[in-house]
Amino acid sequence: MEDLVIRDADVVDGSGAPAYRADVVVNDGRIVSIVQEAAAAGCQRPGATRELDAEGLVLSPGFIDMHAHSDLALLRDPDHSAKAAQGVTLEVIGQDGLSYAPVDDRTLAEVRRAITGWNGHGDDIDFDWRSVGEYLDRLDRGIAVNAAYLIPQGTVRALAVGWEDRDATPQELDRMRQLVTEGLEQGAVGMSSGLTYTPGMYAKDAELTELCRVVAAYGGYYCPHHRSYGAGALEAYEEMVALTREAGCPLHLAHATMNFGVNKGRAPELLSLLDDALAAGADISLDTYPYTPGSTTLAALLPSWASEGGPQEILRRLADEETAQRIRYDLEVTGADGCHGVPVEWDTIEISGVTDPALGAYVGRTVEDSAALRGEAPWVTARRLLVEDRLGPTILQHVGHEENVQAIMRHPVHTGGSDGILQGAKPHPRAYGTFPHYLGRYVRELGVLSLEECVAHLTSRPAARLRLPDRGLVREGYRADLVLFDPATVAAGSTFEQPRTLPTGIPHVLVDGRFVIEDGRRTDVLAGRAVRRTPV
Repeated sequence: MEDLVIRDADVVDGSGAPAYRADVVVNDGRIVSIVQEAAAAGCQRPGATRELDAEGLVLSPGFIDMHAHSDLALLRDPDHSAKAAQGVTLEVIGQDGLSYAPVDDRTLAEVRRAITGWNGHGDDIDFDWRSVGEYLDRLDRGIAVNAAYLIPQGTVRALAVGWEDRDATPQELDRMRQLVTEGLEQGAVGMSSGLTYTPGMYAKDAELTELCRVVAAYGGYYCPHHRSYGAGALEAYEEMVALTREAGCPLHLAHATMNFGVNKGRAPELLSLLDDALAAGADISLDTYPYTPGSTTLAALLPSWASEGGPQEILRRLADEETAQRIRYDLEVTGADGCHGVPVEWDTIEISGVTDPALGAYVGRTVEDSAALRGEAPWVTARRLLVEDRLGPTILQHVGHEENVQAIMRHPVHTGGSDGILQGAKPHPRAYGTFPHYLGRYVRELGVLSLEECVAHLTSRPAARLRLPDRGLVREGYRADLVLFDPATVAAGSTFEQPRTLPTGIPHVLVDGRFVIEDGRRTDVLAGRAVRRTPV
């Protein structure tokens, strides 16, 4: 008798092929048998210790979140229903060039301060690692879902160079190459960058190309948050395509949006650029979330010169009246590089979270609205928040365009990524709703993608990018990372008003053949582990 048989499921296997009805048998964490209805006619059906009636449910591979910010949440929150309840069985973390390995004591303290808005400060975490391998070992003690790690180029630069805006010396570049090599040898799947975040943005293309050569040699991929999603967005995409072609490195474009008023209706130009590169032999994929607003930290909008030297230097500059006025001019008139070269529109910047509860009244309001209530200019309010919350505020940035979102998600190299920030009292609903929102809104309601196409976008395509030979498909011998959902009712529960509401229509989720969601409720199973790079 086997562990589990899932009876009469409508299998959408992740390949894009039409659904079929089958019994699927799981044993010892793997799919051991798939018996289709036609083949089972007149034959004895497979048995198991446990049977699950899947009548009316779709069985698909578990969803892979290609852009997640759960680096500390996986350790802090064993429940992690924000992702498990969506059917996510694997997250890719270490995103946007800033995370917690590799570090030394000084760099760890600086990074913790810099990305407090993404992950919290981590006072409740025992940071008992310094290398990539040690961090992955920490994940292996047991987490809710699986996780793969990207080496964060900004953290590597902070460790080897510091937070200064200058070229790396030859010795420092050698050190960065070595850090990237060590991280890949210890199991990272590639490297990320945050090229509108310090200190990663201070790296010129030649430096990034050299690091990408190392990534390519180990069979990894480069995942940049590139230099602009606003003014100059297409040029920024072109830069990343050319850089990785020069390095011979696969490219995965993070949250590949076309935002701000300057890019309304311009998604076809991006897709044409990618099609030309693909036709010329480039290895490119991308991820997006199915919403129009973005989310980041308020401090991320600042010009790069104001962020040089790290968090303490930012606060020092904000405290100086003359320097603060220079920052304001860059934000409101010139268009800071941190705000993608577009003058900031304070009525689009909604505060989604703060670290100091005393500042909670700002959450859920735009900076412009809060400033009006206080009878002051928006910059005065934004500056006060940054200083009083020690760079902690997170924001929603309402600058996207629905036609761009839909056009990009149709592309053959598209995958799903939540970019979900789990911090703050009012986070972006994508953190809790990305995957059911694809299935409910964009498959069932709008028909932008067929069910089979959408599942392929969320499963086999990301698995192929990650070079995972036994995940992303419902196949005999594959890992039993599986989700069962009702195609008639699956939907995101999270909204901008109630962003932490769990989805509906996803009763069962299995990681390594074990139920992490059963009958719609989180179990106490911690079946997730670090998923390490497959050697070349």
